[in-house]
Amino acid sequence: MDSGRSSEIAFDCSSFRLYMDGRVERNAHRMETMSAGFDPDTSVASKDVVIDAAIGAKVRLYLPPAAQAAAAAATTPKKLPILVFFHGGYFIVGSSAEPMYHRYVNSLVARSGAVAVSVEYRLAPEHRLPAAYDDSWAALRWAVSGADPWLSDHGDLGRVFLVGVSAGGNVVHNMAVAVGAGGLLPAAAGVEPPRVEAVVELHPSFSGQRKMEVEDEAFFRANNNRWAVIFPGARGGVEDPRINPTADGAPSLAELAGRRLLVCTASEDPRGARAKAYCDAVRASGWRGKAEWFESEGVGHGFFVLEPGSRTAAALMDRVVAFLVGH
Repeated sequence: MDSGRSSEIAFDCSSFRLYMDGRVERNAHRMETMSAGFDPDTSVASKDVVIDAAIGAKVRLYLPPAAQAAAAAATTPKKLPILVFFHGGYFIVGSSAEPMYHRYVNSLVARSGAVAVSVEYRLAPEHRLPAAYDDSWAALRWAVSGADPWLSDHGDLGRVFLVGVSAGGNVVHNMAVAVGAGGLLPAAAGVEPPRVEAVVELHPSFSGQRKMEVEDEAFFRANNNRWAVIFPGARGGVEDPRINPTADGAPSLAELAGRRLLVCTASEDPRGARAKAYCDAVRASGWRGKAEWFESEGVGHGFFVLEPGSRTAAALMDRVVAFLVGH
């Protein structure tokens, strides 16, 4: 009997199988979660905070050891940079509580000494885009409002960093576009508005209608099929500026928020060439900041969260931390 379901696959990988009719089969390991709390390996503390109960939107906050010590001693804490982190997973799998991302943010907070906000956004295809962008924007604005004591007591709203992996790197670009266009919060009398200091995009996910010569044909087609299923309302399909930042009519890259940009790629990542082209486009746009590019050789997409103990992952972590603390 015909169930009415299409068997045509839009995108198939180790994390999920997405069908053209919008069904998804997720591998359970990509939906595993790890509880917040004190991490004995890094001495970083974390907690979950619900920011919109109606849709279940929440964030995971991270506090480095120095801030915990200041709070325990009831001393005036030193204001620390705020990292707003966006996880990856094709917009379809993963979460702020996924073990590999939770471990990564713990390490990043311990190494950089920053306070972090890891954003939980609704997943496609059940919640088609732009839901993830809307959730991310709401979470970013919540983070810089100082709504939680960890942020108001310890965070420096003049030093906000946007950091994202894969789909999260795509989100970071779009958040930087939105901040550049209209700021984060309305200006208040006598109060300095929050400011994005810099942006880090780790293996960001972009695409477009035209395949780059060096792009893998099969991945390019499947990636565009995925976008069509999870964002059927996109303007111009994969020419929507949210997936193709250099499309005709896209917001000017010269208006990106921040004074510094770091784009990281991997030599074996099929997304790598397009991410490098994006970095070059920012440089050519007249953007007043400094755009940097870093490529890890001999490794693939997201290797640094999949195999965080490798020497190549350690080198990338060193590069990211140097960027964060080098302001």
